Amino acid sequence: MVSSPSSPYPVPVDGASLLLTFKGPRNTILIIGGDVLAASRAFAALEAGMQVIILSRGLVCDELRWRADQRQVNLTDWGMLPSASTSLLASAPDMKADAESLSAFLAENPSISLICITTHTADTPALARICHAHNIPVNVTDFPALCDFSFAATHRFVDPSTGGQSALQVGVTTNGEGCRLAGRVRRDIISVLPKDIAGAVRQVGKLRRLAKNTDDEVGECEEGEDSGVTTPNRPVPGWRNSAAESKDESSRRRMKWVAQVSEYWPITRLASMSEDDMKLILSGDSPQTTSPYSIQAPNASSLHQLTLSPPPKKGRILLVGSGPGHPSLLTIATHNALTKHADLVLSDKLVPAAVLALIPETVEVRIARKFPGNAEGAQSEMMDAAVEAARRGLTVIRLKQGDPVVYGRAGEEVLFFRAHGFEPLVIPGVSSALAAPIFAGIPVTQRGVAESVIVCTGVGRQGKEVKLPGYERSRTVLILMGVARIAQVVGAMIRNDSGSGEGLQSGEGRREGRPFPRNTPIAIIERGSMPDQRVVASTLGDICEALDSAGEQRPPGMMVVGWAVLALQGTGDTSVLEEGEERDDERIRKWLGGGRWVMREGIDQGWAEI
Repeated sequence: MVSSPSSPYPVPVDGASLLLTFKGPRNTILIIGGDVLAASRAFAALEAGMQVIILSRGLVCDELRWRADQRQVNLTDWGMLPSASTSLLASAPDMKADAESLSAFLAENPSISLICITTHTADTPALARICHAHNIPVNVTDFPALCDFSFAATHRFVDPSTGGQSALQVGVTTNGEGCRLAGRVRRDIISVLPKDIAGAVRQVGKLRRLAKNTDDEVGECEEGEDSGVTTPNRPVPGWRNSAAESKDESSRRRMKWVAQVSEYWPITRLASMSEDDMKLILSGDSPQTTSPYSIQAPNASSLHQLTLSPPPKKGRILLVGSGPGHPSLLTIATHNALTKHADLVLSDKLVPAAVLALIPETVEVRIARKFPGNAEGAQSEMMDAAVEAARRGLTVIRLKQGDPVVYGRAGEEVLFFRAHGFEPLVIPGVSSALAAPIFAGIPVTQRGVAESVIVCTGVGRQGKEVKLPGYERSRTVLILMGVARIAQVVGAMIRNDSGSGEGLQSGEGRREGRPFPRNTPIAIIERGSMPDQRVVASTLGDICEALDSAGEQRPPGMMVVGWAVLALQGTGDTSVLEEGEERDDERIRKWLGGGRWVMREGIDQGWAEI
């Protein structure tokens, strides 16, 4: 809007569109075309309650045929029109006949109020001129010069309380300057609006109907205006209904209160209004009430004189990944959750002390009491505790090692919390499956060595055995939670056809695919990313003995199996896939320095500075 010193009113500036909304069965839209875009236009019109006619030259997409079978749209073939051409690329005489046929069709269907042309032929401009001649607005895809109107980039909000479509829609137009950009602007608008916005619209709609004291459809009004209220700051007449007040006057007064409430109350408060709250707002009876809205004065002249008591705090649950262990690898979201939002932290026992030390002393921290034989009981205990605390209005952080959904049992917790009325927020964490190998100097993928990576577990639910992947020379296998059963895991992976496999359990039935060669490199990474990290590296044939020689285990631990283990060691070896298996024994001797295994402790000193 532009003002001018010489004019007391805004000066109109060309280039904008008159934004209108169409709805209701009194409007019929004619869509000329049968493609997917025509189906999209038809769906939008159906949601607006409009009648839809599809006029096509025989080529109709599956969706439109289905909607025609369901009698949602009226499907008409162009060839059935009098004197119509059946050619997709009509000649000049045929174009004239098609234009005449369309003109006759429009004359026979006076209810058509909008026309869309989505499929182009040589006669498209002539068809648009016929629409103009009948004074019917037309939209021609990709022909802005022929268009009387355009389609905005729209979004219809879902009501979170019902899961269904709401009455709230937003639309964005760039007036032909950037259609794709309009879609991006629409997404940005949606992302910043409160999640309760659709619920607020639903409840305000109920409030309006209650204010009118009728269940009939509310009369049409302009968005931004409500029954003559031109500003939300306009004084509202007497609060209580007087004996001399007519029904219409009472309705108008109540509608003004609706306008005030819509303007000033928080969106979350609007969305949570009950019917009793609405009646209290509109009647002014019984200021002493248990409603979350407290009314100060029955003769208030403005909503500013309504005071809102703080709404009860709603509890929430966050499933948070703490990364592999080093506190520097916490995401910003995880750090904020722990230091700014947490009322209660329910932590897995493997989360290191360095991470727990970041939690303020005023926040209660409970560690899962998981030990062999009690894993299921401890898991249930933590989930029950989270729900109980959330019901008391607390923000509960369910803290997990690594990433919550990478063998972190987050999925079953999401379903459990949802079943108990809480939709948890899942905050990803840096997975130890990828981070720990980096701290050990191992790339899980490397050109010339490892082209793919697979993550699996070494132990199944309730301690059951799992099937491990077979050998692929170009693949790295990451095994989590299997170090305590290293003998069983290795036995399932390697050939067990010689005396050198003594002490290893057979892999029959526990492996899918080829057995691993005994000289396949493997690294055991314990307490990855922590200052006391330990890496024991050897071959599958010798790793069990190597781990025994290292002494007491340091959980948590993981296994990295494959030729990527040695790819970056020393001068490096990135020709594994090019050279084949002939040099493998030489490659192993060079890597291990003539020994059978190597062991390294600690992490790069650079992390102390980071």
